[in-house]
Amino acid sequence: MQVIRASVLGFCMGVRRAVELAYREAGGGGKIYTLGSLIHNPYVSVSLRNQGIGILKEEELPPDLQGATVIIRAHGITPALEGALVRRGARLADATCPKVKSGQMKARALTEGGYRIFLAGEAQHGEVIGLCGYAPDCLVVGNPWEAKAQAEKLSSQGRKVKTALLGQTTISSEEYQSIAAEIQRYFPDLEIIDTICQATKERQRALTRLCDAADAVVIVGGKESANTRRLLAIAQARSKPAWLVESVGDIPADIDAYSTVGLSAGASTPDNLITLIERALISHCERPVGDTG
Repeated sequence: MQVIRASVLGFCMGVRRAVELAYREAGGGGKIYTLGSLIHNPYVSVSLRNQGIGILKEEELPPDLQGATVIIRAHGITPALEGALVRRGARLADATCPKVKSGQMKARALTEGGYRIFLAGEAQHGEVIGLCGYAPDCLVVGNPWEAKAQAEKLSSQGRKVKTALLGQTTISSEEYQSIAAEIQRYFPDLEIIDTICQATKERQRALTRLCDAADAVVIVGGKESANTRRLLAIAQARSKPAWLVESVGDIPADIDAYSTVGLSAGASTPDNLITLIERALISHCERPVGDTG
């Protein structure tokens, strides 16, 4: 069995920036927390915990955070939550991805400009929740059918409403375009804002090329990671046997049934975990026939 890496995989700029910021803060001492998971990768979460960085839950914020540093996760948070942390005395270290921050500012500006915003993404995802805080009246749509329903409902109030479309940074271009097309049936003048992260596009394109060269695909990353799950969906849509693995133990036992295995990874997957999985795959295919060790 041959293992082929995707040409682009693993940490994106925003994630690397967030993790490096967290490690710098850990080196300064004192009480340090992330608000929820810094990024969606359990391997990284364990590493940060070993550095003495705790996790605060939004719904269980302590009343007093004087002297503590709270790191804002890469997915960003709402202005209201940021204010709540400041009122409790926390020092904030903002690890929000610059691309996400740009989307937040666009959402605020469009809302202040009188636009009704359609937000394409997963309603319960941290990034989308944070964006909604900057555009409280936005309409979250997860697929073309939801987009059609929301657009039809809004159009009943009149089609002269100014509308704009923003997207979760990890949504695929195909999903975004199909959602936009449904909204434009009711609002032809819809302003479509390109908020998809270039890093997401690059990893998805690299995976598409990888699928052409491999018999099966292993995607390394956290199961809570939206961009990692989308990579898995892309591979499966191309009729490739594909698996999302968080650790060596997730590698399927029958992987060596395939002559060529492609290796890709989500934007929140660290390099050392990718290498660990790659070595495990190579070791797996080098076992003697019948070896189940």
